[in-house]
Amino acid sequence: MADLAIDPRTELNPPLVKGAEGYGDVTDQISVITEQKPPKQWYMAMGVALPLLGLLGICLTYLVSTGIGVWGNNNPVGWGWDITNFVWWIGIGHAGTLISAILFLFRQRWRTSINRAAEAMTLFAVACAAIYPLFHTGRPWRAAYWLFPIPNEYLHIWQNFRSPLMWDVFAVSTYGTVSALFWFVGLIPDLATLRDRAKSPVRRYIFGILSLGWRGSASQWRHYELAYLILAGISTPLVLSVHSIVSFDFATSVLPGWHTTIFPPYFVAGAVFSGFAMVLTLLVLVRWVYSLQNLITIKHLENMCKVMLATGTIVGFAYGTEFFIAWYSANQYERFTFMNRAFGPYAWAYWTMLLCNVVSPQFFWFKKIRTSIPAMFVLSIFINIGMWFERFVIIATSLHRDFLPASWGYFRPTWVDIGTFVGTIGLFLTLFLLFIRFLPAIAVSEVKGVLHHQISTEKGGH
Repeated sequence: MADLAIDPRTELNPPLVKGAEGYGDVTDQISVITEQKPPKQWYMAMGVALPLLGLLGICLTYLVSTGIGVWGNNNPVGWGWDITNFVWWIGIGHAGTLISAILFLFRQRWRTSINRAAEAMTLFAVACAAIYPLFHTGRPWRAAYWLFPIPNEYLHIWQNFRSPLMWDVFAVSTYGTVSALFWFVGLIPDLATLRDRAKSPVRRYIFGILSLGWRGSASQWRHYELAYLILAGISTPLVLSVHSIVSFDFATSVLPGWHTTIFPPYFVAGAVFSGFAMVLTLLVLVRWVYSLQNLITIKHLENMCKVMLATGTIVGFAYGTEFFIAWYSANQYERFTFMNRAFGPYAWAYWTMLLCNVVSPQFFWFKKIRTSIPAMFVLSIFINIGMWFERFVIIATSLHRDFLPASWGYFRPTWVDIGTFVGTIGLFLTLFLLFIRFLPAIAVSEVKGVLHHQISTEKGGH
């Protein structure tokens, strides 16, 4: 009976890798996903994603051929779904960098089973986000040129480097570049594993090129770990700076509802909040379809719920602080803006935002909710919806009623607005499904490190 007793240490610190007797088991389970024919659920998901991707192509083609007047933007709401979706997609990408870089620097082992998928999501979300400022110019092949600091001594026209919109270009492009490097460097050992396991000459050749001659020597591991550490150190400030700079698009204006110093930390917390919700939404499905319960354990999902609880509480505190600042400032325009948000024409969007972003994450205080797959899946979807409404509320409610009542308006999305947004979701899903199909969705080498630590701990008795 003593053998059946539950070790109290296991209850407090459940293993992060279950059911794997050796390192080969981990390699086989993860690698076989890319080597075998995908399950029917993958084809069903791709059957949904590809038509949505086609819709994106149709909407962007129509937009370029006709003009951005096909969007619902108007006067005074010059920014509508385009900037709303841009900020939302950039926020989605923040979880990948936080999981990979910051948690790596803090030596949090539970990140290892989820970091690879989160990093990929970062790249795909940045790709979706970049569509909006690019096509917002109307004629990208003419206007996009002026977004980059290319010397132009002939016309003597330079970019306005004091504009936060220009800062966005530097921040997002740097973020995307560093995230891609960080993701690829982490992939190299696993690409070499797929190369060595490949039976097809074509597959062996492709992975041979991508693995950059990796042989797993001590010297290569030493340089790899140093490069990974440096990239993690570079990526860490990007988590804080990118969405802070995105918030400057609003905070540096003089518009009531936007002109506030709370936006940078508030936007960063909201980005991590929405990013973790998206990672959780997708990983719950991947875990179920590919039977990865022993690698993506309840412990991983519960920790993600705790992060969402913390960041969701910060976001709720920021909402209250905004109203307090509007009241305490005694600025009649600020007071009107926030009362208009809560009780004006867009009150339905504001209260939806509060319900999803403030009330929903509070359920994660309860362990039964944090360890219930259906509950956390539904709540993560609510959070994704709520964070989209947050961006919409910030933009639309601050613009649709300006200082002159005669020019008040109301934003309504057109079918092109809706189709473009739905199309970017199709692009995101298509890229993610291709990633799951052809590349290891879980970092094999890092999970082996966690397994090694577990085995050493069990043998050492502590």
